[in-house]
Amino acid sequence: MNDFYAGFCRKNIDPPHGCPVAGYFVPRSVKGKLDGLEVNAVALRSGSDAAVIIVCDLLDIGSTDFADECRGSVSDAAGIPADAVFISCTHTHTGPSTDIERDPEHAGLIAEYRKFLKSRITDAAAEAFDDLSPAKLSSGVSHAPGIAFGRRYLMKDGSVRTNPGVGNPDIVRPLAGADDRISVIRLSRDGKPDIAVGCFGVHPDTIGGEKISADWPGFARRTFEAAVPSSKCVVLNGAEGDINHVNVSPKPGDLNGMILDFDDVSRGYSHARHMGMTVAGGMMQVWEKLPEEEDTRISFAIVRADIPSNMPSPDELPEAERINRLHLAGRDGDLPYTGMMLTTVVAEAARMVALKDGPDAFTMPFSALAVGKNVYIGIPGEPFNAIGKALRDTPGDKMIIPCCLTNGSEGYFPMKDSYAEGGYESRSSRFKAGVGELIIDVCREMISSLSRR
Repeated sequence: MNDFYAGFCRKNIDPPHGCPVAGYFVPRSVKGKLDGLEVNAVALRSGSDAAVIIVCDLLDIGSTDFADECRGSVSDAAGIPADAVFISCTHTHTGPSTDIERDPEHAGLIAEYRKFLKSRITDAAAEAFDDLSPAKLSSGVSHAPGIAFGRRYLMKDGSVRTNPGVGNPDIVRPLAGADDRISVIRLSRDGKPDIAVGCFGVHPDTIGGEKISADWPGFARRTFEAAVPSSKCVVLNGAEGDINHVNVSPKPGDLNGMILDFDDVSRGYSHARHMGMTVAGGMMQVWEKLPEEEDTRISFAIVRADIPSNMPSPDELPEAERINRLHLAGRDGDLPYTGMMLTTVVAEAARMVALKDGPDAFTMPFSALAVGKNVYIGIPGEPFNAIGKALRDTPGDKMIIPCCLTNGSEGYFPMKDSYAEGGYESRSSRFKAGVGELIIDVCREMISSLSRR
């Protein structure tokens, strides 16, 4: 008798008109809707063990404290341990802010939205458990080529720039490529829709503007469900910290439907659709041929690690405070920077000012959820692609699935060599050089620990 069960629930999480939009260092507020934002919950039970994967169409879930609050609420409603609650965000840049500390001016609006969000997350998880039905587990890997690119480039003057612009003649080469693998899990259920859980790593920042959208993950879900009879689709985001959609050497047709935005990045709604269709197509390529697995055991763990802080030196602080004052006063035009370089300088200054008095380290949760041989690794921020590759290539027979912005949002996690190179991600990161390598070690130990159980 099959003792493995899976359930599904989906709920809308659209913010109200006027709610602040997260994702840029320029103010935006919700002024309309291109498509709806959702929370998707996949409940899993094997014997006496149970867990839930929750995916929200949000830039992030805000502070780790709020993530813990949501996990506690789900734990109470579903009757499972809080450590078995895996809340991940797709990182759409056309969704509401959930971080009061980053946007105190709109604290009231954000607090109200967070109250609504917690209730929707809790209800989705509880109803997913109500939907439990006997299931079979299958998994495998596919690919989504040509839609994800490393966004850090070595320039002719020896500097490193993030998103230096399409066709920039001063580009020498990209510093890293993307990983085009898609992890795919199929949960086959009799009499109820099968559940597809995919994971692909690239920034959902392909639209811009002030109308909400789930970006390419939403298109991937809708495309898959429209094409595959009786299915539900959930899409997580992977190690996307230094990966986005910008092809600096486009072929004819690649820029169809895109316009050059304020930060020298080309964006367009139809390009988000193209990316979502590509991911959905990759998942469909393997969907009917995924091998069924006998091992359906569920295990989970959360490890809290101390990450050293990237505090400024006394010499750096005066200029950082000047830049931060100008930015907060709306005087970016007084700074000698434009495009992504302006974003880089402003973000770096904000980081230095915020950390001038410490702390020396941040304690944050790293999560693991194993479903048979498939191990989801939750990282509470934006890991560089090299972190994801290192985890996915961990020796053994496990399919490792790194997921960004899970159970918290703590910022960028670059690799050590990127700090000397420069660029937006490492200059703005709150963490000292070596954080990427430390995360690999912490997560590999979690993988090893789960394997020994």
